Amino acid sequence: MRPTSAHPPRPDRVFDAGLQHERTALAWERTAIATMVAGALLGRWAAEDAAPLFGVLGIVQVAFGGALLAWAGTHYEELHGPLREGSSPTHPTATWVVGLATTIGIGAALALALVVTLNR
Repeated sequence: MRPTSAHPPRPDRVFDAGLQHERTALAWERTAIATMVAGALLGRWAAEDAAPLFGVLGIVQVAFGGALLAWAGTHYEELHGPLREGSSPTHPTATWVVGLATTIGIGAALALALVVTLNR
């Protein structure tokens, strides 16, 4: 174990043989990277079709994905304590906020895409 000032020391043994916490952290990282790729593709399409609003949305999406990736990396160590104790590290409010933001974002993107498509 190597102690750090910001994080508690890691245990010498694996407390979860299935490594669910590792898979969860990797899933957040994949989600963040997929969000950034989708934003980059949206920005590229917006640049080719001269759609500045979509370009801004693409930039915001890439920034959000980058922030999510940074958050997943920094908060990964904080998940070990609750997992070792047998409690859930997921905050119910965070789950609700992410779900609501995702639903609103997808709905807004769909509505915007329909408006652009119908106005062509």
